[in-house]
Amino acid sequence: SSSPRDFSRRLFRRGTNLTMRLLTHNMLTSHVKGVKNGYPLIIEPLRVVVANVEFNGEFIARMISRIEWKALCQAAEWVGHADGLPREVVSDFEGNQDFLKAAHRALMEVEVMEGNLVCPESGRKFPIKNGIPNMLLSEDDV
Repeated sequence: SSSPRDFSRRLFRRGTNLTMRLLTHNMLTSHVKGVKNGYPLIIEPLRVVVANVEFNGEFIARMISRIEWKALCQAAEWVGHADGLPREVVSDFEGNQDFLKAAHRALMEVEVMEGNLVCPESGRKFPIKNGIPNMLLSEDDV
């Protein structure tokens, strides 16, 4: 079996991790001037796809401690893919294949191809085009 590092290298080499997955969303926040709580960004999906991504339970288990589970569940609801995703992290998640596969699907396979990320405080919209979020700020926003 390959290591999580090898797995993420293969994803990067394929270019698939450049798209707006829910894993990516979980780590993004708004940095608009004056915003105190820019997390989680609200997703306004226009086009969502589900890609077939190789399952790596060890990689997903490592990511569970690095993400905000509640924000992942909310994001999955916004994009219409919350079915089968447990509302809370189970205590035995590292060895629970059903849980890890549900987390994998939400984190790695659901991709927002078109839409917007919206700052929950300021309402500033960040467009997503071709699966890539544009988080650049204008001078007035910094």
